[in-house]
Amino acid sequence: MTGTLPAVRDETAVRRRRITAPGAVLAAGVVLVAASRIAGAWVNRTHDLLHIGGTYPIAGSWRSAWSWWLPVPVVVAVALLVLWPRVVARLRWGRLLAAATVVSAAWAVALSLADGPAGLTGPLAPFQQYPHDVPRVTDLGTYLSTFARHVVDPANGPVWTVHVGGHPPGALGLFVVLQRIGLGGLGPAAAVCIAGGALAVPSVLAVTRLFGGTATARRAALFVPLAPAALWVATSADALFAGIGAAGLCALAYAAARRGPSADLLAALGGLALGCCLFLSYGLALLVVPALAVVLVQRRIRPLLIGAAVVLALLALAYAAGFDWWHGLSLAAERTRTGTRDAHPPTVWQDRPTWYFAFADVAALAVALGPAVLLGLGRLADRRMAVLPAAVGVAVLAALVSDLSKGEVERIWLPFAVWLLPCAALLPARRARSMLAVQLGWAVLIAVTVRTWW
Repeated sequence: MTGTLPAVRDETAVRRRRITAPGAVLAAGVVLVAASRIAGAWVNRTHDLLHIGGTYPIAGSWRSAWSWWLPVPVVVAVALLVLWPRVVARLRWGRLLAAATVVSAAWAVALSLADGPAGLTGPLAPFQQYPHDVPRVTDLGTYLSTFARHVVDPANGPVWTVHVGGHPPGALGLFVVLQRIGLGGLGPAAAVCIAGGALAVPSVLAVTRLFGGTATARRAALFVPLAPAALWVATSADALFAGIGAAGLCALAYAAARRGPSADLLAALGGLALGCCLFLSYGLALLVVPALAVVLVQRRIRPLLIGAAVVLALLALAYAAGFDWWHGLSLAAERTRTGTRDAHPPTVWQDRPTWYFAFADVAALAVALGPAVLLGLGRLADRRMAVLPAAVGVAVLAALVSDLSKGEVERIWLPFAVWLLPCAALLPARRARSMLAVQLGWAVLIAVTVRTWW
């Protein structure tokens, strides 16, 4: 009888960890959000330095009026809560991936419609956004070679607007190409961003299946398309970046899982997608951390070598065309930290307090993930699925240390946040529907009370 006591004690300890760890992660998220609210109110009252509106840690303003569009996300959320679990349970895997992609886009659109149809294109309309500078690009042949001249110094002509100057030339170039092929304007631009964000879903679920198995991936399909992060899929360019980055990581992961020519082709495609990410956002260079993780955890090197060769080839081609990526990064960092030279009006983000955003940026990530994902993060111990969340944690920490991301990060985190969403699948199956209700309710609460900037 006494010989069974250690086993009983061990089992009891495991049960306690399963209960306390998820609760601790959720509590930490709540504390971070509360602290960012309290500290943010003090900073804004005494110094007015946050420049992200009044809904910190996320950027936006509280709604002062209600409209007939506000019930749209509520109605859609109720319909999804009733129907989506049935669809997830019944569809075959391939069809489920397609359905999840469509549902992800629909959910993002529904949340954005809290602001009416203008909510879809409005976030791309301000002068700080990419479409503002599209008319300035008159010659694509010299675009790369002249791009860096207009990041900081107005002596070379008007500087690029905020988002263009803080990013590599690929993002603006993409919107210019859309215009040249007859898809100019805010509508097509918003559609591309939303579609790109939705296409991150099948990539994330496919990698979840590779690392966690089909059953876990199917449970993840319940949550991944319907995360609160969808609030910033419609509409921000970072949603498009997330889709391209997710496709690249998915290709690398499956390249490491296979052998032969097909594996090499996948590795090259992964390198191509991740290499393109370098020209969309400098911060996406941090995707190198999860890229290393998904390959090395499978004890492979060859896919990394092939992918890296493609990335280096893209950097070399850009250099030959006149754009030095490293020089562009240094100029963007200078603009972020000091503003543009002789700026009129002056830029404001450089005076945001670093100490505040060191924890408020993490709080914004917690808001975008939702309670179910935070609880799932507490159940990651001794699981292969912990590889990507751990890699994302390292990447986020590196971004915080760089001091180049201060505020407005709920959209900037999208390419990394999507890899944390499958953690909700680790919650007990009996709680799946109730936790889905919590996720949907959290997203709807934000949509109907906050007018987000994206």
